[in-house]
Order: sequence, then C-alpha cells, then structure tokens
Amino acid sequence: MRSSKSRSRAKNNRNRPSGGNVVNRVFDSSGPEGKVRGTPQQIIDKYNQLARDAQLANDRVAAENFQQHAEHYLRLLSEAQREMEARREEQERQNRERQAERDRERAERQEREAAARQTDPAETPQPEVMDFAAAEAAPESGLVETPESKGAEAAVPEKKEKPARKPRARKPKAAPAEEPAPTDPGDAPEAAE
Repeated sequence: MRSSKSRSRAKNNRNRPSGGNVVNRVFDSSGPEGKVRGTPQQIIDKYNQLARDAQLANDRVAAENFQQHAEHYLRLLSEAQREMEARREEQERQNRERQAERDRERAERQEREAAARQTDPAETPQPEVMDFAAAEAAPESGLVETPESKGAEAAVPEKKEKPARKPRARKPKAAPAEEPAPTDPGDAPEAAE
C-alpha cells in the first residue's frame, strides 16, 4: 500500500509546469509513422524529412500530416525562444537598473567625501607665501636661497663642540674578607712566643 506522501509527491510532479529549457528538452512525438524522439529542432528536421519522402512518393496526405507535426514543434520551439529572449531582456534591464543604482550611490559617496575634504582645513589648498623684499632684491629664479648658495658672504656660525667626556672612574671591587690589614704598627696583634 502506498503512503499518502508518495501519492501527493507524484501528483505535484505531474502538475508542475515544464518551465525548463524547452529548446534542449527531449520529447517523444507520436506521429503517423511511429514515435519520433529528440529535441524540438531534431523532431522538426525528422518530420520535414518524412514530409519530403512522402512528397517524392506522391503521398500528399502523409506529406501534409508530417508538415503539420513539424509545424507544431516549430511553434513550440519559437514560443520557448521568445520566452527565453523576454527573460534575457528582463535580466538585462534589471542589471542596467542595478548598475545605475550603484553608479548613483558611488557618485553620492564621492560627493560626500569631497564635501568632507573641503571642510577640513588641512585639505584645503594653501596660498604661496612670498617675501616681497627679497624678491625685489634678487632676480626671480624660482629657486629657494640656501646657505650654500649665499657663499662666503654669509658665514654660518659653527656650533661649539662639546668637550669630550672623561671616562668615569669606577670604584674598586671589594677584596674578600680575610683578615683586616693593620693600619698602624702598634695595633698589630702580637705574635705568640
């Protein structure tokens, strides 16, 4: 006995729309000469070939029958291609809309960043500072005057050298404590006689 779940699953599978790719789907066509199996384009080609063969055999009824079968699969194929084209156009339209939205967001973000940079005083362009007194005295060369370029006219005062440091005297290490050395000859211990 079958369970109700398997019956409901099978029923759902039968009623499911065949919205898959009809162009590559394999069909079984029951025509006047028997079954023809293949994709819509293969079936169309086969029925057209059978219609030519029937015309050569002077069987106009069979030729018309094969042409009608071919026409049916031709309509099926063209409808599937129109649907695919419509889906492709819809996807392209959605992609263009998404790209336009991303471009708008990027432009807004760049405008906000530019506005933030303009309000930051460190980012604003600084005016050039010129010494007009020095500019009138020297011809405009565009170079900055350095002490080397002044030459001997303006001697740069030399820094005083610091005296060299003397090495520090270190304390001598303490000798091991044996017997204290006598400092005064009268304080020396007497030897036993």
